[in-house]
Amino acid sequence: MVDDPRKHYVCVDYFEDLTGDIAAGEKENIQEIGQRVAALRKEKGLSLEDVSRLTGFAVETLAGIETSQIQPQLGTLIKLSKALDAAFGRIIAGRGDRLYSITRKTERKSISRSTSHRGNREIYTYKDLAPEVKGRHMEALIVRLSQAPDEDRSIHEGEEFIFVLDGIVALQIGEEAFELEPGDSAYYLSTIPHLVTAKSDKATIVAVLYGG
Repeated sequence: MVDDPRKHYVCVDYFEDLTGDIAAGEKENIQEIGQRVAALRKEKGLSLEDVSRLTGFAVETLAGIETSQIQPQLGTLIKLSKALDAAFGRIIAGRGDRLYSITRKTERKSISRSTSHRGNREIYTYKDLAPEVKGRHMEALIVRLSQAPDEDRSIHEGEEFIFVLDGIVALQIGEEAFELEPGDSAYYLSTIPHLVTAKSDKATIVAVLYGG
């Protein structure tokens, strides 16, 4: 019997009714991430050139993020949180002030979206599930993926777990490629180059990210 190569990364489990449709994010909510990045940078006394040296991102890209012309991907935000010595969750959802979080389906927090590096194409939208918890080291998100076959792979510190809710997800980890169906899940180190997109049209996942 031939081993299925997916088993090195992928396990299967089944849950139902975890999510409804994700609506389009409001512009004012989307802008908040760029505003938080700019505020943290200034709080640390860093210039855009300083952050560029720390992250490897072009000054033009950083300026686009701060002015909300570019909506950063999650891997980009993790790198920025490291460079700014800030909790990843503070960039995503602001400061938390609670020891726990119960998130009802009807009370999920505002959506943000991510675009391609040039800001001209939406890659995915995401919704934070537990923004109120202070000092957290993980982010739990519902992510609506779009197809992005030519997007660069992400690489950053930390670990990621994804669980497919609907659609078909195309996952690349290193040199290996997988197709995940609803009920499939994957856990991998974020230090391995990776790309998570919808195979076609749209797909929805639960993603848990640990920034390291």
